[in-house]
Amino acid sequence: MSPVVLCRAHPSLALIKYWGKSDSRRNLPATPSLAVTLAGVHTETRVWPADADSVVLDGVEQSAERYAPFFAALRRRLASRQCFRAESTNSFPTAAGLASSSSGFAALAAACVGAAGRELPARELSALARLGSASAARSLFGGFTLLPARARAARQLFPEEHWPELRVLIAVASGEAKPFASRQAMEATRRSSPFYRAWLASAGRLLAGAMSALERRDLEKLGELARLSYSRMHAALLAADPPVLYWLPATVALIRECAALRREGIGAWETIDAGPQVKVLCLAADAPKVAARLQQAAGVRTIECRPGPAPAIRVEGE
Repeated sequence: MSPVVLCRAHPSLALIKYWGKSDSRRNLPATPSLAVTLAGVHTETRVWPADADSVVLDGVEQSAERYAPFFAALRRRLASRQCFRAESTNSFPTAAGLASSSSGFAALAAACVGAAGRELPARELSALARLGSASAARSLFGGFTLLPARARAARQLFPEEHWPELRVLIAVASGEAKPFASRQAMEATRRSSPFYRAWLASAGRLLAGAMSALERRDLEKLGELARLSYSRMHAALLAADPPVLYWLPATVALIRECAALRREGIGAWETIDAGPQVKVLCLAADAPKVAARLQQAAGVRTIECRPGPAPAIRVEGE
């Protein structure tokens, strides 16, 4: 009987955002991204050798076309013709702007290599996962990561122990799948937004300051730059033709509540990916109060996260 390999991976939250591709065929990012891997939410993926490739996510069979480039690259790297069956579940809403593709492809890459009875360095796994989702390149590492523009793989900047007091509160504005897939929205932004080139230039300029703030564990400075990054990304989205709008009324209410908390002297810095969900950076001592205020302001549930580890794999039955 073929071994079943289980991998648990955590999503990667970009603080300085990745948005846009420099090479669509190879799925290379047009902008650098600085991110934190989130413990508190995860993807679990079981993989075993099979006669044909297939992926089931949260009980739903996925399109073979979506995964074909990843599996083709995997076989080239392993010098093998082996196909795989994967069954995956998320502990958080899927395709809803919570970076489920980052943890999903990271788990898939690590589990497939394990099911083939092989081992690869994290950097090579990162490059494989990137073919499915550029943000997945970052989820192969714990702690704080960097994926440079046009890079094949991410790298770890600091382990999760670098900032143990940091918390990320995920405010779930909607559990539904987002109306525009990220790849579709990225292409629309690149093709039609008059702000796209300004966005590319801005992302690079924000990175150095954010990396310095992260090294110093300066929440205020990092929060300010993370806020600029998501705001400018969504400005480019809104300027596309037709406009790409992910936000809901709850999203706006959460942004306003974070601003209110900061006026009161409480560090609560929001960031938003391609979806309506709001993620709020704060310190552990403030997390209970921030969570209560977010819930009250927008009627949402919150999930408390902290910097998390790299993916972990095991062979079931061992």
